[in-house]
Amino acid sequence: MKTTAIVYCENEFGKVDGKVANGLVRNSDKYKIVGVIDSTKAGLDAGMCQDGIKNNIPIFKNIEDAIYHLNELPNSFIYGIAPFSSVLNKVERDIIMDAMKRGLNIVNGLPEFFTNDDEFMQIAQEYTVEIHDVRKPPERENLHHFTGLISDLNVPVIAIFGTDCAIGKRTTAVKLVDALRIEGLNAVFIATGQTGLLQGSKYGIAVDMLSSGFATGEIEHAILTACELERPDIVIVEGQGALSHPAFTSSSAILKGALPDAIIIQSAPKRKNHCDYPNIPMPSLNSEINLIESFCDTEVIAITINHEGMTDTELDNSILEHEMTYELVTTDVLKHGCDKLVKIIFQQFPQLLEKQDAPLTHVNA
Repeated sequence: MKTTAIVYCENEFGKVDGKVANGLVRNSDKYKIVGVIDSTKAGLDAGMCQDGIKNNIPIFKNIEDAIYHLNELPNSFIYGIAPFSSVLNKVERDIIMDAMKRGLNIVNGLPEFFTNDDEFMQIAQEYTVEIHDVRKPPERENLHHFTGLISDLNVPVIAIFGTDCAIGKRTTAVKLVDALRIEGLNAVFIATGQTGLLQGSKYGIAVDMLSSGFATGEIEHAILTACELERPDIVIVEGQGALSHPAFTSSSAILKGALPDAIIIQSAPKRKNHCDYPNIPMPSLNSEINLIESFCDTEVIAITINHEGMTDTELDNSILEHEMTYELVTTDVLKHGCDKLVKIIFQQFPQLLEKQDAPLTHVNA
């Protein structure tokens, strides 16, 4: 049974900083999302707001509105915003304390750990609720150094990278895993951020909370553990940030820890400047591809498009332009699915054809 939860995303749902809530509304194996809190979109359907497809997840004005309209009290209150500043303001602190006083467990994806907050912990104890800090890393004695055993892995590892943060890497990764499973492969997803973990990934860690001495080791350990326990046919690893982005180092740790056999790169053609960094222009897709391929002994095999700011016609033209310019398979998984990606993966790794439970029934030849 999934745990019922309501997601707090005030003024950010459907926007870049609402990526945690956005992801949970699209997919979650761990939580049944029964509502979103965002007063700017109250009364609307979350799916219609996000993708133009109704999913019957209502958006509420506030927590009082949500509890009034829901048939039963949700189990958990998820803080679903990933802001540039990770420190709560007083209004947000009061909202979280109100949720605890109403009997909701708190799920926190921020790097500000609520379990280190004396006031929060006192209220949690008083009202017998739990606080879960998703990004809080294991104790030092439970962390793993890089061993190099990943080099002996005989399972294809594909990483989903991009030209910026909050550009759709995780969404593409999750969609691709689902598509590969439909084709009969045992595909495993490795989460590297809070949203993937909140969605229910069994393997992974929030890489940005780790010191450089353990980041590559934890990525390697997650993949090796998944391979030992699941015996997958293929592993899909979520990327973080962008390798060229000066504010993030997670991408380099993922490349070194996963040693991917291939890369799929996500691009947002209409995005001119980095998310949260308006004075830093986006890199060219060509420069990012060259940087990745020179940094790690791998190659980019496909491009995925984030259609933000694009009409359907602009998207279709952009896909054709990218395929002609880069001579790489290009698609938008939210608009057109993963058929092209699945097909190129089978072409790149023909040994996977022998591992299918069924022939390629969903991918055009």
